[in-house]
Amino acid sequence: MNGHSIQPKQTDAPVPEDQIRSALEVIHDVRSPNKLRQEASEYLEKVKLDDEAPHYGYTIAADQSQPAIIRHFGLSLLDHAIRHHWDGYTVQQSTALREWELSLAQNLTDQDPFYIRNKIASIWVEIAKRSWALDWMDMDECLMRLWNGPLASKELVLTILETLSEDIFGHEDAIAGLRSTELNRACVDIFTPMAVLLDRFPSRGTSINVRYGEEGWLSRMGELLEWCITQEVDAKAQQACAVKVMITLRSVIGWAIPQSLSTTKMTARLCQALGSSHLPIQLAAVDTLHVLYNRTRLSKEEFKALVRPMFMHDTIDLLQKLYDWSCVDPNDIDEEKYLLLKKLSELVFNIGGLLTEQPTLIPIDSGLNDFLRLLINIAKNNSLQVSICALHAWVKLLDRKTLGAPAPVASFIGELLEICSQRVIKYEALPEDSPNPSIVFLNEDLDTMPERHLFLGNYMRFCKIITERIVQQSPADALYHILGSAEQVITHLYDGEPAFTMQSYSKTSIPFLKMDAQCSIIEAGLKGSVRWFTAQSEETGGHEQEVMLQNLKVWCQRILGLNFEDPAVKERVIQLAVGFATGPLKNDARFAFMIFEYILDTKYPDDPSYPAYSEAVKDLQGLCIHELQRLAMKFSDYLITIFDEVERKVSEVSQAVARDDNVRTRYYSILFIITHRATSVKPQPRQERLEAFLQPLVAQWQDSGLTESLTSFNEFCELLGCGGIQQYVSQRALHEIPDWSAIPLDDEGKTLQMHMQHALDKLPLRATKTFLSVSVEKLEPNSAAHEMAGRLWEKHIPMILPNLLRMISQAHAFHDAASWTGLPPAMSGIVQRILTDRFWQIGISVGSRDEFYIKVGDTKNTVEGLASSIRATVRAVRETGYKLLCYMGLLGEHFYSYKDLPQPLSAALFTDAHALSTHQMAILVETIRPVIENCPVACRSHFLAPILAGLFEQLDRKASAEWDKIEQKAKLAAGRVSLDEEMRDESVLRQLTYTSVMLVVGLLDPDRSNPPDLKMTNGAASNGLQHVEHGNVRSFILATPEILKPLILFCTHAIRMRDTRSCSFITRVLGSLVPEFDTTGQIDTEVREFLSTEVLKACITSLHDSYFVELQKDLSQLIASIIIIYTPRTDTPRQILSSLPSIPPEKIDHAIQQLYKAHQNTRQQRAIVLHLLESLRGVSISEQGRIAKPDAKKMRSAIQERYMTVDMQGDGAVKEKSPDLGGVAEMFGQP
Repeated sequence: MNGHSIQPKQTDAPVPEDQIRSALEVIHDVRSPNKLRQEASEYLEKVKLDDEAPHYGYTIAADQSQPAIIRHFGLSLLDHAIRHHWDGYTVQQSTALREWELSLAQNLTDQDPFYIRNKIASIWVEIAKRSWALDWMDMDECLMRLWNGPLASKELVLTILETLSEDIFGHEDAIAGLRSTELNRACVDIFTPMAVLLDRFPSRGTSINVRYGEEGWLSRMGELLEWCITQEVDAKAQQACAVKVMITLRSVIGWAIPQSLSTTKMTARLCQALGSSHLPIQLAAVDTLHVLYNRTRLSKEEFKALVRPMFMHDTIDLLQKLYDWSCVDPNDIDEEKYLLLKKLSELVFNIGGLLTEQPTLIPIDSGLNDFLRLLINIAKNNSLQVSICALHAWVKLLDRKTLGAPAPVASFIGELLEICSQRVIKYEALPEDSPNPSIVFLNEDLDTMPERHLFLGNYMRFCKIITERIVQQSPADALYHILGSAEQVITHLYDGEPAFTMQSYSKTSIPFLKMDAQCSIIEAGLKGSVRWFTAQSEETGGHEQEVMLQNLKVWCQRILGLNFEDPAVKERVIQLAVGFATGPLKNDARFAFMIFEYILDTKYPDDPSYPAYSEAVKDLQGLCIHELQRLAMKFSDYLITIFDEVERKVSEVSQAVARDDNVRTRYYSILFIITHRATSVKPQPRQERLEAFLQPLVAQWQDSGLTESLTSFNEFCELLGCGGIQQYVSQRALHEIPDWSAIPLDDEGKTLQMHMQHALDKLPLRATKTFLSVSVEKLEPNSAAHEMAGRLWEKHIPMILPNLLRMISQAHAFHDAASWTGLPPAMSGIVQRILTDRFWQIGISVGSRDEFYIKVGDTKNTVEGLASSIRATVRAVRETGYKLLCYMGLLGEHFYSYKDLPQPLSAALFTDAHALSTHQMAILVETIRPVIENCPVACRSHFLAPILAGLFEQLDRKASAEWDKIEQKAKLAAGRVSLDEEMRDESVLRQLTYTSVMLVVGLLDPDRSNPPDLKMTNGAASNGLQHVEHGNVRSFILATPEILKPLILFCTHAIRMRDTRSCSFITRVLGSLVPEFDTTGQIDTEVREFLSTEVLKACITSLHDSYFVELQKDLSQLIASIIIIYTPRTDTPRQILSSLPSIPPEKIDHAIQQLYKAHQNTRQQRAIVLHLLESLRGVSISEQGRIAKPDAKKMRSAIQERYMTVDMQGDGAVKEKSPDLGGVAEMFGQP
């Protein structure tokens, strides 16, 4: 490179600039042959490596006679040189580059296209990040010279300042991070007015002066913004400039010194822009104010200067007028105005959030009342996405006691309750083509049903929280309003609607949705009333409480006196009544018994000829039993006093309405609960009575016939009533039928279905689950009832476990095609098809839950229905077995202390777990998790090791294999696999990955407390268990190699699993483990070497993958931690880095030394690593220019994303081709 002069060298050789122009012309000429175009591209790539490339680039870029596309390539040569070769340039060469950049910037004209201007600004920033405040001290003066030029120059300066601010403060920029301290300070210096700097930092040194002038860039930008808005010389150009100023301010205003914002009148100027009649200016102003009021932890003086002005009457009036103007017609949505409306609602939410932080700083005579009115108006908006921000703000406002008392808040209570009662309806149950304005807006805002479920769930939650808090603060008035409005709706459910009939029954009918909404609001109000009652003492609220309780009782009795033909409506009435009894009326046992009798007397005729209605009746019966159990747990001491009457009534009802033994068992469990939980019964009679419930159950588990049926797979199939399935499937060649739901089920298939149902009913699983669950649920550890449950089940668990574990083991083996020996080899694939669950889950499934179950019900009498019956039978065995283990775990050492349990339990759960589907494996992990977490400290050493080792070995095997399949499908499918199917599989796999990762996070949480220390039993003591002091489970795992090794292996592979949320958690977990192995022990050495090799390689490989571009911060931090902590003890990390291509050893050594120096600065550590691995780092697909910039109108803000909390990476995204990582292995010197 000619570093001493910017003049071209004198030579007789062909001028390279001319050759470059010719090559570019060939590339951009559509008539050029492909071969010629390829040769031109190769030539241009070689030019980039030429030492004189920067000079060629400048010469081309400075030639105004050249087409813009040619000049842009010249700028690219400069940019490439700066990014990749700056460290190798001499002072003269870097100075020459800087002079060329200044020359290009000074000669910029209004006619230059934006991509030329942006590229010049980008080059300026790249130079600044490397030399500003180091050997380029007059950059601010250079910017000022440009600023004094035309609007085009001003806009260039604004782009430079915006990019500089983003790279230094906003992005995880590697180059800026290397000099973060100097650049941070320099930025603050040039943006802040000198007077503010002297006031805030009077003792700050001035040895390095990078600023020019006293005013600073915030002041200059504010003045330019005001000029652009108030002058009308060239309206279009000035409007564009005003928008550009605010875009730049948006990048600065989040980190600028608050005092500098008030000094430069930034709030007033932005509000002035807000009042503009130009929509782009209004949008930019709202965006900038949003960033400003997203700041937190403002001091009192800063709050007064920046926040208080937003509560002035004029400001609130401006916001209200802007809101009124931006409201749009749902049938004719103006996209830009609607975007402004949504952004404005978010701005108001931020302002409301700041109000809750320091409410006393807002004067009484301010526009607070007007602001609350604005919040109410926004909450009423038909667009739920607009409304939700105001509801969220009210949640925060009502959470502040200081805001609960003033009259301004109290005056809006009635309107708030009205809004919540109207908006808590289940919108997802309404048809998509409904004329309801809120549905129209939902269709506009949310593309998929899963997104809608998530959003509406949050919306409903806010409505309920608001209701709960209002009632808590003003119970009498609020409950009077809620119950009065609800009664009006409930007594007129069918006004304007068709009368109820079984034939046209729908669980999402308008009357039901109305009833459900009113019950939801009342239940929220009851929660609030309970909080209020709890906070009152008898002295302060005795009479008022009595009056309220009597009114609640009378209202509830009045509703119970109404007749409801719809079983779903009756469900909600019963749930609500039990809410009254267990909530505010919890001390009135007679009222609870009245509800108890009401539920027992609830009977609806079942008519199977109307399947939807019949299913609703069955659901009602199940709910009745559940609510009776709740009442029995809560009021056992009263019910025991009338036990004979209760027993007679329960027995009569169970015999009259129970469909099978399982339902009858659930009814009898109510009597078990009363006997178990009542405190007035003497221990010995109680135990004898409880034993009488369990003896028949335990006898079933010990039956020799059951044991024999669990000895082989074929016997197990006979036990489940599906022994003829393999023959049935084979004879009918079901593997050749593409759509099973289209084939009616024949008589033999129906017989098989019936046999499976009967066989499942005969198993002791469900009955055991019923009695175990009511024995342990909602009990405090070490309570009398819990101790009684432990003594009761302690002797029965050893009799149940052997066959239970065999049952779980066989249920897992059922999913292994190798077990189906009766099928020909060509049909082995049908096993997976039969056993792949159909399930509904928010965030994955399309359509509502009710629609899903209707669809499943419609296929009951088809071949798909038979497959569903097989799945349901095996799933019931499998998942009920898991739940039994969970309930046993709640008994503490009565379960965990058996010495011979861990190995058989691990074998049953995990030996064949690989055969389970991804969804089923996720259920296994989630269900077994409490068994692991509830393990008492004294039982860890013998119980947890085999369980956790087996679990993580299978998780690693399953998750790794499934991610490999996903990768292979992406490479080989080429459109042959349904996109919906691909996204569903990936979503389910993400769920398994995330569930597994969160298990790891929980186990290795250093702050996790141990489970409750239950009293030691004689059985536990006899097994050699003693209470000793232990650390938490993290300490135990780190000291147990049997667990630690498979766990770390899973974590290592998880770094490469393509789920950014899981990967982010795993890198942090591994980062917390790195310091744990910095000693000389044998285990520490082994783990340290593994982390230094395999984990480091996995991190570098993911860093190379553009999919993980958003995780480069986490990955680089883990790499930095390994290098900093381990290189003093081992040379392995350096050897791994040395095996990478194109990284000289001296650069590695220099980076390691820099990391040592930056051991307290994590951002600098990450920057050093990213700079070291710059040539290997992946870039996002948008950076590569392979997709268009997303439409700002369709992009969601951070607040909008927060209202949809499930990871949606697998849904609706543009599928990018997996990057070719074939060369990654070679990076480590491997074949």
